[in-house]
Amino acid sequence: MAVKIKLKRLGKIRSPHYRIVVADSRTRRDGRAIEEIGLYHPVQNPSRIEVDSERAQYWLSVGAQPTEPVMAILKLTGDWQAHKGLPAPAPLLVAEPKDKRAAFDAFTKGLEGDEAKGEAITQKAKKADKKADEAKAESTESTEA
Repeated sequence: MAVKIKLKRLGKIRSPHYRIVVADSRTRRDGRAIEEIGLYHPVQNPSRIEVDSERAQYWLSVGAQPTEPVMAILKLTGDWQAHKGLPAPAPLLVAEPKDKRAAFDAFTKGLEGDEAKGEAITQKAKKADKKADEAKAESTESTEA
């Protein structure tokens, strides 16, 4: 029996998350698994990757073949390099949370030098202003005459 390490998809339509599973190669993508050895949540920022390294090493040692996406994940975590006897990769970088308020303040400081243009004016408002100006001009002409 050929055993694969693959991703099992879970979640809603536009918010996928996966479990890294060991399964028979003949089972369907989301079918029955022999064992779950990790998680992968690509939508989170940064992506959440958790792999039970001990179990992944075991399954790789007994001949389980990872699919391409799982191979990439195992290379990121260093489990593939440990299996092959290669040097470990650099640790995963965790993104620092951005301070949105500071970014906004920096953006608004750049705008202070420019003249403020006031409120947004739509095309309808411009047409209404033109008509009002024309009406005023006509009314002043009629009062002058």
